[in-house]
Amino acid sequence: MTLDLFDTYDYDDDSYVCPGGKRLRPRNRNFATARGDVGQDGFIRYRARQQDCGGCALRERCTPNMPARKVTRSVHEWARNLARDIATTDAYVTSRRQRKKVEMLFAHLKRILKLDRLRLRGPNGARDEFHMAATAQNLRKMAKLIPMPAQPLPA
Repeated sequence: MTLDLFDTYDYDDDSYVCPGGKRLRPRNRNFATARGDVGQDGFIRYRARQQDCGGCALRERCTPNMPARKVTRSVHEWARNLARDIATTDAYVTSRRQRKKVEMLFAHLKRILKLDRLRLRGPNGARDEFHMAATAQNLRKMAKLIPMPAQPLPA
């Protein structure tokens, strides 16, 4: 049996629950003047009380080098969770495959056809240069699709 040492986040209570069942909160006491939970680096630190971790049976495996468990959570964690959920859908896998095809075309334009720097001036020149490079790329792709005629063997 493996021990799961991951904390679970409780959205309703804005707290983490440690593997031992204790709550980790951004503040464990009330201050006379209200303080913000978010640090200057954009993270919220959730801490357990030392007396909660002191008598816990999981203490040695959970927090071996700290007096109490501490978890940092970004203020943008909800967006990360949403992105993780979207990344598991079939529509995302399809769109990622299609995006890769387009990105590979642009990478080919930049690396092989040397379109990393535009040489013509102005927006019209840039458009014309891009259209010429894209046309060259399309002609190369079309040339690969046309079958080559069989050459007669020399007698």
